[in-house]
Amino acid sequence: QVQLVESGGGLVQPGGSLRLSCAASGSISSIYIMGWYRQAPGKQRELVATITDSPNYAESVKGRFTISRDNAKNAVYLRMNDLEPEDTAVYYCNVKHPLLTSGYWGQGTQVAVSS
Repeated sequence: QVQLVESGGGLVQPGGSLRLSCAASGSISSIYIMGWYRQAPGKQRELVATITDSPNYAESVKGRFTISRDNAKNAVYLRMNDLEPEDTAVYYCNVKHPLLTSGYWGQGTQVAVSS
């Protein structure tokens, strides 16, 4: 069983930055896909970024967000720069075996971008 705990969310002004962290307990192999998703009020959950050997980003965050992982710590991070009000959402960490359709989810961390 894998448990994920996110941290680093908060309130920031437009143009500001935040760094989200997700720590996984349990057995995580380096082949697992680690990623971040977000869900804004009234909207469906959407992919933000995933990473295995290389990163993959949603178009809306390319050039502003950077995903990274530390396999030794079973952790994944999301550095978010130049934040916009449209980035306001609950951000969820996800870990998934590449051959499976479902994975593990964290409890979410709120990010609010407002002046």
